[in-house]
Amino acid sequence: MTASTRTLLITGASSGIGLAISQHLLNQGHQIIGLGRHIESSGLTNPAFLGHTVDLSDLDTLPDKLRQLSRQYPEISGIICCAGQGRFGSLEEFSCQQIRALMDLNFTSHACLVRELLPAMKKQAYSRPGGNIIFIGSEAALQGGRRGAIYSASKFALRGFSQSLREECARSNVAVTIINPGMVRTDFFDDLSFHPGPENEQAILAEDIATTVSMVLNMRTGTVIDEMNLSPLKKVIQFDNKTATQE
Repeated sequence: MTASTRTLLITGASSGIGLAISQHLLNQGHQIIGLGRHIESSGLTNPAFLGHTVDLSDLDTLPDKLRQLSRQYPEISGIICCAGQGRFGSLEEFSCQQIRALMDLNFTSHACLVRELLPAMKKQAYSRPGGNIIFIGSEAALQGGRRGAIYSASKFALRGFSQSLREECARSNVAVTIINPGMVRTDFFDDLSFHPGPENEQAILAEDIATTVSMVLNMRTGTVIDEMNLSPLKKVIQFDNKTATQE
């Protein structure tokens, strides 16, 4: 590892966006602490990838696991929060338990994670180029939509959290960024009744987000990318063999 490489923690590292970001940053020589419920399924064999099986949705056991990680890796200088789940439907289709589960995973777990790791990051950020916290949000954090009330609420919460945290961390040399992608071609849609259109310009690739994360991490110290919105060139959503198009 060279002097410019860092130790970065990535949630949701076993698949989709988190896996793509992990692969991209490993190729750049960084050490990755990867968290996931099924981290062994990532297939990553790079010795700089240190995987940990953690269920972020289990808030009863999460604090103890986070404290262990904080003690084990005090050198972490960046957090990239990718873990999340999509569940859509009219509000009355959700039970209270389902509402809580979605909010816990998409928002509360990330707040708990950052809370545990932030003090050590602030201390070391004074003696090195600085730290980074990057949240993978969603276009649903920009505007609510039909059948997306709870999902949008979870992403709006993450976006508001990011904006406030940015103000709190500025004096400590820790930069906070949120990236809001549109539809990304990943297994996120495997259990949903809709997915992006099949053409290249109708969906973002996970690798596009990985490239964006790398750009954020390589920004000059003192300049912060507050928020970035990524969209496919053409928005095409397919619902159960029907297609709704917005170009």
